[in-house]
Amino acid sequence: MSQFTENYLFQSERLGFRNWSEHDLEPMTAINLDPRVMEYFPSTQDKEQTAGFIQRMQKSFLEKSYCYYAVDELGGGLIGFVGFMDKDFKSDFTPAVDIGWRLATAHWNKGYALEGARACMDYGFKTLGFKNVISIAPKINERSEKIMKRLGMNKRGEFKHPDLSAHPRLETCVVYELRSDNGTRIHSR
Repeated sequence: MSQFTENYLFQSERLGFRNWSEHDLEPMTAINLDPRVMEYFPSTQDKEQTAGFIQRMQKSFLEKSYCYYAVDELGGGLIGFVGFMDKDFKSDFTPAVDIGWRLATAHWNKGYALEGARACMDYGFKTLGFKNVISIAPKINERSEKIMKRLGMNKRGEFKHPDLSAHPRLETCVVYELRSDNGTRIHSR
């Protein structure tokens, strides 16, 4: 049972979204060390790297009220993250707010990534006042691209990610975008 049930920023039907805690280090490290979870990243991430990630998320949350939020299964514990981060690498669509997700494999194929992303988009547009949100993934990551499409995002194009130039398998990425003024409705369920 999660100790954070009263501290959720928002919830979906099955998920709670919150800021990060030091209690998240062990379960998030396990997620980041899973090669299946990290298949479309340059490498897995160890405990030290995960601690740095959590600190960056806490800082972003403090400064901006958003981050890749820690996500709990309601009535359970941490299953990963879904949320927002700023992207500022050099491209024709940055700076921008990105939506991203990473869940433990035990929670795949349950619709959690889509449910979580829908809840975040609803929160981002209605509460945080975002005008547009992008999502980026390596072109070979078809699972993430399916979620982008199911969110109602529009494909903006493909690009060579400057941070992935040393990883040719991952370098070509897709970018999708959803704007608050494009007529696409965001549903939290």
